[in-house]
Amino acid sequence: MATPMEQGNEDLHDKRWTHINKVIDRNGPLAGPDFTPDTPENPQIKKLLRHEFPILVIGAGGLGCELLKNLALSGFGNIEVIDMDTIDISNLNRQFLFRHTDVGKSKAIVAAEFINKRIPGAHVVAHFKKIQDFDEAYYRKFKLVIAGLDSIEARRWINGLLVSMVKRDEDGDIDPSTIIPMIDGGTEGFKGQARVIFPRITSCFECSLEAFPPQLTFPLCTIAHTPRLPEHCIQWASLIAWEDKNFPKPFPHGTKIDTDNPDHMTFLYETAKKRAEDHSINGVTYKLTQGVVKNIIPAIASTNAIIAAACCNEAFKICTNTSGTLNNYMMYNGVNGIYTYTFEYEQKEGCAVCGSNFAKLDLAKTTKLQRVVEILTEDPRFQLKRPSLRCNGRNLYMQGMLEANTRPNLDKTLVDLNINDGDEITVTDPALPGSLYLTLKVIYA
Repeated sequence: MATPMEQGNEDLHDKRWTHINKVIDRNGPLAGPDFTPDTPENPQIKKLLRHEFPILVIGAGGLGCELLKNLALSGFGNIEVIDMDTIDISNLNRQFLFRHTDVGKSKAIVAAEFINKRIPGAHVVAHFKKIQDFDEAYYRKFKLVIAGLDSIEARRWINGLLVSMVKRDEDGDIDPSTIIPMIDGGTEGFKGQARVIFPRITSCFECSLEAFPPQLTFPLCTIAHTPRLPEHCIQWASLIAWEDKNFPKPFPHGTKIDTDNPDHMTFLYETAKKRAEDHSINGVTYKLTQGVVKNIIPAIASTNAIIAAACCNEAFKICTNTSGTLNNYMMYNGVNGIYTYTFEYEQKEGCAVCGSNFAKLDLAKTTKLQRVVEILTEDPRFQLKRPSLRCNGRNLYMQGMLEANTRPNLDKTLVDLNINDGDEITVTDPALPGSLYLTLKVIYA
């Protein structure tokens, strides 16, 4: 019986790869300077595709299903996929690797099994985990990472990790062998984007953060003490009331919120509605509660297919050198007809990941610290979730165990906190990957 490697070598000449052979068996005007066409005696590119170019796909949802299918049918034979999510019945209208009998199972595992069974020679390894569960050594074994995520936070994390993995030699020059390219795809309704990121060479994901609308998240201090919006009340119900063992609820303490459980969603809606009434806030509805808790993003199968195709095309070009890669951002809009536009996203000087991680903030002396926290979560430049602030060796406001001790500072002005013009505030946040931090220079208007 043939081994997987021997079987893989045999199928290098399979007629299934005729469409691939037309590209890699002959030279062309778009090929890179190092491109050498395959020959029957020396099918180096085919071997590279099948065995020697490990790819990591992050996400096995709407975009991830398309990515896995396209990669396997493009000849890639060494693929791993990570996804922490399980299959919901609402996924079945567009995530075509899943069936009704798969509901409740791991997306990554089911998708990998489907591809391996349906496409001979494909070898997809699944991981039903979070991307944060793996260390740097795990990610270093891949030649390319493709992100098919619907979470800005997860994309920021993997982007920061890949940038931090780039090393420099004694002369300060980047070691090319430590660069792992990242292809990022994203969709929302009839709109989508694909981009190619070479860490430390091109702009990173964090550089373009302002292009994304801020996530629907709010400072915990605002949610807990000064709600002003119906969304604040819904977040309070899901983050604080649900976790409070003393808050009466018809579920055992420690029960995880199931956003597809009508009883759970009804409890959150009624709890949020009561808090909104207590603070004279209107607008809490069951539908809004679902949107906030589930963070619903509209998904359309055709948009997923288009963006996944663009991402896989770039992966093929990076692997085979048959053409130059995208430089470096492609946007797609299918709302009115079909429109695409490609441009180069430049590196951001103050980027917290690949730049100086330095930003200026113009404030009035009477600005309260709570307003600074709100700016950090609302401003498209930052989009932080739970910022902690230090200045001049002192804790201004800290999340976690020190939150209660530093909470009184939120009502104080910057002058009351002895923050002078030109002082620098160090900001840490779970949204910033690893040990990265942001430095804010206070400028009084």
